[in-house]
Amino acid sequence: MDILFIYYVPSGGVETLNRQRSAALKAAGIQSHFLYYRMERTLVNDHEAPLHIKSDENEIRSLIESNRFDAIVVTSDYLLLPKIRSWGYTGKLIFEIQGLGSQETARTVLTYAISYITPSANCILSSKTPHIMQMLGELYPGFPAYFMDNCFDAERFTHRTSAASVKPIIGWIGRLEDNKNWREFLLIAHLFSNAFFLDADFYMFEDHTLSAPEERAQFDALRNMLGLESKLTVLSNIPNQEMTEYFSRMADSGGFLCSTSKVEGFGYAIVEAMSCGCPVLSTNSDGVQSSIIHNVTGKFYTLGNIHEACLEGLELIQNKETRARIQASALAHIKEHFSNQKYSQSFLEMLCSI
Repeated sequence: MDILFIYYVPSGGVETLNRQRSAALKAAGIQSHFLYYRMERTLVNDHEAPLHIKSDENEIRSLIESNRFDAIVVTSDYLLLPKIRSWGYTGKLIFEIQGLGSQETARTVLTYAISYITPSANCILSSKTPHIMQMLGELYPGFPAYFMDNCFDAERFTHRTSAASVKPIIGWIGRLEDNKNWREFLLIAHLFSNAFFLDADFYMFEDHTLSAPEERAQFDALRNMLGLESKLTVLSNIPNQEMTEYFSRMADSGGFLCSTSKVEGFGYAIVEAMSCGCPVLSTNSDGVQSSIIHNVTGKFYTLGNIHEACLEGLELIQNKETRARIQASALAHIKEHFSNQKYSQSFLEMLCSI
């Protein structure tokens, strides 16, 4: 069985999901193919599957017609669905929801997309994101929708022995955009340094090709205003496999990963950190509830409450017993809930039912 997955760019959580499910589905006898419209950077992580970069509709049509895919999964780009049908494709066509931003944006997009999705797609696929599940029940009553946890290979992406760090390392991962809430991380770093007198290093991992110039200018201005130049290291486009080393360094340093997002669909960076033994402090940004249980597999703080974030973060650093318990519980949780076997079984069940 051959399946084509289509998305805009090979970056972010969707690219991680695609690479993870490529391996998961291959073990179940499914050959994945991946199509992205464009490359914003030279680095594309290995998908271990055929990968295409095409934006011309004639080329996309030719790819679909020549390969005769058993199913096509279109992520986010609902406008493509009726076009695929107009090209004569009669196979299984699935619309996948990943990363629609704020709840207001998600509702606007899903409302507008009804007339594109329901006549063309066989079903909707989404991770178990509470606000998306609720909206689909309201906006698409009776239309087939399947919700499954994303997959993750915790045996392959795991802790690696790292060089000891004198200071705790507190990390952040995301794009410089409002929903990822980078401003809040800078404020947390500032409060840690100036009110709690924590001597720590702060690392921000981002994709500089996906940020608007005005957002980057605001970032530079706030970083300088808060006096974080010497404490903050900004790293762009780190190959995914190298992130095991950075997460492991954070873990071994006594630090943690801090997620400040306003809304997340799943949050792959959180799961990756957990798999490497790095504790996570996060806003309760909806979709992350599948991986974070407060004080069990990680910690939540209230969005906008910088002081609370620092207090919760300090407990992760200073309370060794709590830290060790959370590290162990987090790893056990992701191995149980996000296994490749569980994902491939759910995916096959969806394909059979449509």
